[in-house]
Amino acid sequence: MSTPDQVRQRLRSEGKPLSQWARENGYAPQKVYRVMAGIDKGYYGDAHTIAVKLGLKPDPAQKTATA
Repeated sequence: MSTPDQVRQRLRSEGKPLSQWARENGYAPQKVYRVMAGIDKGYYGDAHTIAVKLGLKPDPAQKTATA
């Protein structure tokens, strides 16, 4: 898992703004910014999926596969 700062650094090193990552992954940039800012906690729905894809939360599918 990563922190929002680590995600920003990773994207920065790839030369990719957060808005571009959002569009490439099929999300509205505003939703991604809300997850990164901690406004949307990522408990369910798109916010959860975004948090998992960004590496902010563990992937629940991997937990079930290893359990």
